Amino acid sequence: MKNLFLAVIALAFITVSCAGGADKKAENQKEKTETKVAKQEKTEPSSKSEDELKEEVAEVAEVVIEGNDQMKFNLDKIEVYAGQTVKLTLKHVGEMPVESMGHNWVLLKKGVDRADFAMAAMNAKDNGYIPADRKGDVIANTKMIGGGEEVTIEFTAPKKGTYEFLCSFPGHHGMMNGKFTVK
Repeated sequence: MKNLFLAVIALAFITVSCAGGADKKAENQKEKTETKVAKQEKTEPSSKSEDELKEEVAEVAEVVIEGNDQMKFNLDKIEVYAGQTVKLTLKHVGEMPVESMGHNWVLLKKGVDRADFAMAAMNAKDNGYIPADRKGDVIANTKMIGGGEEVTIEFTAPKKGTYEFLCSFPGHHGMMNGKFTVK
């Protein structure tokens, strides 16, 4: 009987000590999660002058934008600085071929009507849906790509302001567009 009593106490002791380790493990996991969240919080606004901030701006703004088979870009806003080199990579993360679900990225000059440009682009299949008579309306553009493909271009960001970008494949501009803000 005494042995049975000691066995029960030993079993209880082992159970309590193992559970304590699990609590500590859960606590450590919670700390790791909180650390990750804290790193994602925004920092306080800078009190530096505009000239000091310009010195901190990277020479090259690397932008990756994805288009899919549902006619959507993953970004609808891109921000860069005037005069900065922009290295933009367009990835078509869908599977459909360029003939039926092609995507490109076109940055229009200020004041160009996106819908008018897209209408003209519908008749420019042989030119990658960039109308030859409207090339003066374009700051930069990628070629047309299909599912699983990607393309990278480099260009210099224009003057401060807000510009529009779109996919000029027929029917895509309504859903595949966004704002390109130059600070």
